Amino acid sequence: MGGNRRHSLYGDPRGVVLAAMDECAAFGTVTARSPVIATPAMGAAQRRFANAALVLESELDPPALLAALKRTEREFGRRPGQRWGDRVLDCDIILWSGGAWRSKTLAIPHPAFAERRFVLDPACAIAPGWRTPPHGLTLAHHQARLTRPRPLPR
Repeated sequence: MGGNRRHSLYGDPRGVVLAAMDECAAFGTVTARSPVIATPAMGAAQRRFANAALVLESELDPPALLAALKRTEREFGRRPGQRWGDRVLDCDIILWSGGAWRSKTLAIPHPAFAERRFVLDPACAIAPGWRTPPHGLTLAHHQARLTRPRPLPR
C-alpha cells in the first residue's frame, strides 16, 4: 500500500499508510508489517510516496478482499483521478497464498510487481522467502534481479 497526499486526520503519507495498515486488521489477521519506506514519485505524481507491505491472513477470497481494500481507499478520501497521479491511498493485492488468480478485474500476482522497487523493498522486509508463481522465484530473487548492477554495453 502507499500514498503521497496528506490526510486531515492521519497527517502525512507515512501516517496515512500506518493508519491503513491498522484498518486492514478488519479483514483478517495482520501477521507481518513492513516499515514504511519513502519512494520517488512515478508517472504523473508530483510528490514522493510512502509505501509499505503487510501479510494478511483472511477468510476473504481475492475479489472480496479487493473490494474491501477499494472501499478503504474511498473511506480515506481516494477519488478517481489521473492514472499514476497523486493519491491519498492506494491498496493492491500483490501475492496470494493460493497462487495465481485471474479475473477481469484482478490479476495475482500483480503483473508488474517484479519491476517495482516500491513493492519489492517493503515486501522483502517481511517475506523475502515468499515464492511467486509461476516460476517459484522468491521475492528476494526478484529484488536482486531488479537492483543488481548491470554491466555496461561494449
